[in-house]
Amino acid sequence: MSFEVLHERFPRLIVCDISGYGEGGPYEQKKAYDLLIQSEGGFLSVTGGPGETEMAKAGCSIADIAAGMYAYTGVLSALMLRDKTGEGSRVDVSMLESLVEWMGYPLYYAYKGATPPPRAGAAHATIYPYGPFPTGDGGTVMLGLQNEREWLAFCDKVLLQPELAQDERFSSNARRSEHRTELRALIVEAFSHLSAEEVIARLDAAPIANAHVNDMAGVWAHPQLEARQRWSEVDSPAGRLPALLPPGRNSAFAPRMDPIPALGQHTDSLLAELGYATEDIRRLHDQGAV
Repeated sequence: MSFEVLHERFPRLIVCDISGYGEGGPYEQKKAYDLLIQSEGGFLSVTGGPGETEMAKAGCSIADIAAGMYAYTGVLSALMLRDKTGEGSRVDVSMLESLVEWMGYPLYYAYKGATPPPRAGAAHATIYPYGPFPTGDGGTVMLGLQNEREWLAFCDKVLLQPELAQDERFSSNARRSEHRTELRALIVEAFSHLSAEEVIARLDAAPIANAHVNDMAGVWAHPQLEARQRWSEVDSPAGRLPALLPPGRNSAFAPRMDPIPALGQHTDSLLAELGYATEDIRRLHDQGAV
């Protein structure tokens, strides 16, 4: 099933191989799971809390997904190449290389031995205030300031403390980041008298970027997903299930949302497409190979 053998028989065929570390090199045969690649790719070093033992993995299989996305784009580019040349090609995707590509910001931050960005939990490692803050009703609001204009507006319209903008401890982003403990205490105190929705209303009016800190139930009920009609339903062996429409809505067509197949539902048709005769498929079933 190598690309070379398949290409000789089916010159238009596109083959995509996904592995942990890619073909060749000392890690070629090394086992790879998502969390292991998060570790090898440096993701764990910049994710989690500031303590030595507080590193954290991503809440989803980010290395697996990164590899899948580059496989997807690699196959699409191979299809475009085939349209021009008439020839298929091989796409070789490494989980490690895919995740390291996504690590560009912290990677170049530490270029030539420079100090890497510290782990800062859900806060930004180098910009402050940028992260989650508790509110008086037990909620949490995520906010992010990007420049001095927003800092002035934050002091004036959100904290209602315009004089704070003149405090030398907070006169630049570098100073605010250096004195983030003191600044956080001031922000938490101001927010302790407000609900999460009241804080968000002030931030929107400023205007300063902000977000709810949603749990999964909050995402299921997200008003923006509902307003844009992003939920559909598909059939499955377990019955009708909600399914999110693919990102990137195209004005020219509606995406297909076919039923989720049962295990092995398409085995025979796929084998037939590959040239297996009916008796060969039946023999594979009898042998327990499929």
